[in-house]
Amino acid sequence: MARDGALYVCQSCGAAQSKWSGRCPACAAWNSLVEESSGAPPGALRPARSGKGRGLAFEDLESQTPPPPRLATGVGEFDRVCGGGVVPGSALLVAGDPGVGKSTLLLQVCAEAARRGAACAYISGEEAAEQIRGRAQRLGLVDANVRLAAETSLREIVEGLKREAFDLVVIDSVQTLWSEAHEAGPGSVTQVRACAAELVRLAKRRGVAVILVGHVTKDGQIAGPRVVEHLVDAVLAFEGERGYPFRVLRGVKNRFGATDEIGVFEMGDTGLNEVRNPSALFLNEGGDRSAGAAVFAGIEGSRPVLVEFQALVAPSVYGTPRRAVVGWDSGRLAMVMAVLEARCGLGFAGRDVYLNVAGGLRVSEPAADLAAAAALASSALDVALPQDCVVFGEISLSGDVRPVSRTESRLKEAAKLGFSQALAPVAAEGASVRVSGVTRLAEAVTRIGEGRWQ
Repeated sequence: MARDGALYVCQSCGAAQSKWSGRCPACAAWNSLVEESSGAPPGALRPARSGKGRGLAFEDLESQTPPPPRLATGVGEFDRVCGGGVVPGSALLVAGDPGVGKSTLLLQVCAEAARRGAACAYISGEEAAEQIRGRAQRLGLVDANVRLAAETSLREIVEGLKREAFDLVVIDSVQTLWSEAHEAGPGSVTQVRACAAELVRLAKRRGVAVILVGHVTKDGQIAGPRVVEHLVDAVLAFEGERGYPFRVLRGVKNRFGATDEIGVFEMGDTGLNEVRNPSALFLNEGGDRSAGAAVFAGIEGSRPVLVEFQALVAPSVYGTPRRAVVGWDSGRLAMVMAVLEARCGLGFAGRDVYLNVAGGLRVSEPAADLAAAAALASSALDVALPQDCVVFGEISLSGDVRPVSRTESRLKEAAKLGFSQALAPVAAEGASVRVSGVTRLAEAVTRIGEGRWQ
């Protein structure tokens, strides 16, 4: 029987319950309800104070206030994802897998911003100050005037930030902080929510840019309640596949910029190096192109990126054919395969199908349909695509190839890297690259099988 006033909070979704149960009624997670505090549930309205309030002060949509100034950190790829720099008084959440390089990236951001004259602080709840100094020495950042601190108490952090004026503050990480106002342990839903809310209020009140580091769960979601993502102004996901040196900083939410922008870094001995031309990093430069490979001209944020799709269609050893995809949506692969079978006569029954996006980049653009289909057809027919050809276009269920946006940018990027022809929708026109227009997927498969591109 539950105690009077007991509160049980789900550690997966943050829902509060008055009694314990083995399964959360909100998110259906098992054994996730933990007793954290007593009293009113988080988010409950407090009793109204006696007396009248000041009321609302309404304003017009039109305003003469200039846009908020931005703090350029000096790390170009980071500033690009933030929308041109960090806005003073904003709160950012940077999330990523353990060991992907979040602390390294933010230490470099602090150091470069400090070299430009900004007052920066790096507060760690996971490492001692000596460990941070050791990393800074390895990265060659010891000359930067960055103030270091190792603390997990929210009260001490807030009091310290009030005593000194900073332009940029990094908190690594929000899951290690704890507030004395709550009985729950560090990393719990209650503590993460309370600490994040207090730091966001401090950022707004004092006009300092606060960057919070967040952990992710095993399925890639940001750990803690979703309310933390709503509190901050921007959520940046730092991604990277094990075995690959590059890292991608992707904007998931941004109140001051685009949400589809990416920044590309390469992990080296001296830390994270900016990649100015991501296309050269994701393409295979050696030798002729083999059967099953197609270069996709995609758009990531505001920049065109060329990446290689690799497919393998092989006889199945087992009774049930296997379908495996890395870097692309498995549901999208199933749809493209169904269209190839129904509209183009390519059979995949009794054959294993593997699809991989080279370099570990994850592609979510519908314009990649034709590139994936071309790679599958090339492998199934054992015919290689031309070395100087790029492919892009969206495929409908009827087998039509639909035009996509920003065609000219895709073709210009292809021409810059030495590609001279493209397999694309008929609407694609460009003087820099010779376009082989197709309106039906069956026509594209026929051209691939016959090696005819005009």
